[in-house]
Amino acid sequence: MSAPITVPKASPSDPTTLHNLSPTVLSYLETISSGKRSLPTAQLEELSKPPHDNRFLKYMTSPASNASDPTPPIDLSYPLSNYFINSSHNTYLTGNQLYSVSSTDAYKNVLLRGCRCIEIDVWDGESPRSTPDGADENKKHSWRPHLPGRHSSHESSKHHKHEEAPTASATKNELSLPTPWTSASTEMRVEPRVLHGYTLTKEVPFRDVCVAIRDAAFVNSDLPVVVSLEVHAGVSQQEIMVEIMKSVWKGFLVPVPNSESTVLPSPASLRHKILVKVKYVDPKKAADQAKAKGKNKSPSPSSSSASEDEAPPEVKKKKSKSKSSIIPALSNLGIYTRAFHFSSLSSPEAEQPHHVFSLSEKKLMEVHSSSGSTLFSHNRNFLMRAFPSGMRVRSDNLDPAVFWRKGVQFVALNWQHWDAGMMLNEGMFAGSAGYLLKPIGYRGTDHPSSKESQADAIAHKMLSLSMDILAAQDIPLPLGDTRPNAFHPYVKVELHVEKPAERTGAPIEGGGKSKEGEYKWKSRTMKGTEVDFGGQKVDFRNIPGVVEELSFIRFKIQDDEIGKDDLAAWACIRLDRLRAGYRFVHLLDAAGAESKGALLLRIEKSLI
Repeated sequence: MSAPITVPKASPSDPTTLHNLSPTVLSYLETISSGKRSLPTAQLEELSKPPHDNRFLKYMTSPASNASDPTPPIDLSYPLSNYFINSSHNTYLTGNQLYSVSSTDAYKNVLLRGCRCIEIDVWDGESPRSTPDGADENKKHSWRPHLPGRHSSHESSKHHKHEEAPTASATKNELSLPTPWTSASTEMRVEPRVLHGYTLTKEVPFRDVCVAIRDAAFVNSDLPVVVSLEVHAGVSQQEIMVEIMKSVWKGFLVPVPNSESTVLPSPASLRHKILVKVKYVDPKKAADQAKAKGKNKSPSPSSSSASEDEAPPEVKKKKSKSKSSIIPALSNLGIYTRAFHFSSLSSPEAEQPHHVFSLSEKKLMEVHSSSGSTLFSHNRNFLMRAFPSGMRVRSDNLDPAVFWRKGVQFVALNWQHWDAGMMLNEGMFAGSAGYLLKPIGYRGTDHPSSKESQADAIAHKMLSLSMDILAAQDIPLPLGDTRPNAFHPYVKVELHVEKPAERTGAPIEGGGKSKEGEYKWKSRTMKGTEVDFGGQKVDFRNIPGVVEELSFIRFKIQDDEIGKDDLAAWACIRLDRLRAGYRFVHLLDAAGAESKGALLLRIEKSLI
């Protein structure tokens, strides 16, 4: 059973503080404090003297015993391209990609959880059928069936009488664009809506989305939020988009710099700012095209960052017939995040200092095979976004670690579904403000043309990792289960490390798809929510080619059942943060919420 990710609530206390210990866990701790089990040297140094009194129990019930080291302070003075940035794909959806509901709560959820790059797919509001433009738009969207309750809250009643939209020769606003259509009988007007095009997903008003972003963007982090716009709206609706963003995000939008910069700004210089990622339109070319076309010709529907992989197969042909055409006023909002169509890494656009390429997982794997070292070098100095295939209709995910290891800053995931990809994302960004500085070898250089590859940019080490699984307490039940006596848990441990093919440019097994770790272990099945695992041993020895900062250890507790084994609890820790010694792994439940559950382990780790 699965559940949508809900808007998180503030914890009353630090979840890594244990207020009660089960008898089984307590008995293990007593054998340690009595000296029957020896502590590793590093852990003894933390205590400063042998653990033979109540101080040891206080230590073990405090955050100091957490298996995951706290995220250290991050230097935020480097250009944006030097960071991995917590990112979401099709943020507005609450479930699958075909018929789920769009919601402003989805934006609140991801922003409060630390996401710093969100996506909005924008479409025309439903125009009045009495106007010529409205008839064209209804015909344009005729593939997508009309559903009850689909109208935006900003749309006027069908019983109202409407005026036709002013022509291009009418009075111009400050953006030198046609005045938007407004109702003759009310002050309301048709405004853009947010939905997954060519599907049965329910919509939400663009204005409401902007308000939700404004209200949640800087509650838990003051670092910049990147809004990735995929625009399918016509001219007048794009104008309304600009008006809404300038109004709702007043004071948060990045101001136009006095001069064109040749380097990206740092996160520290953009605190409390919203960056709009939208297709770049060259002002001079746009002016020339406008003169050539004449004032009465409107641009066709557009997409600022869409790829054909975003659409179901039956509509790819339909989408490919329409050319992108973003109005200059909207394009101008993309100050440091200008979206360009990707053709190759040797194209002129690839040298533009503020460009962003958005590539599907499949396309990125093709570039890896054909231009692996160039891809890695590009991502040291310029921005790139990876997103899941449009075929992932259940909102499942790619393997983000594969793309982080390519230096991709924005690895956008479907936050609607807790799968291996989202668990790795949690392991990567837990405890951060949404920005993580890349390892030294992945950062920008003074020589953007450097051909240093993923294989030689950073040291790859040999890992040996062993763990004794001792006990668990307060294991949350699978979603919907209420009977602890019928719960039969087992622990799965998975190690996610770099595959040799990632360094050589050879095809990567699975093509970047999310899956189990390369090294796996499974415990015996037990019973109940308080469990003595008896020190079952996990042993991963002599694992080559490991980069600690981009490798992960994942714990899953599942219910041993007939058929599919339901997920009960899980945790994911980045390998460089995994502490040695006797530690508690603090568990999240199947919906990704913090729980009282904890797993007691003894951990040994070495890298040479």
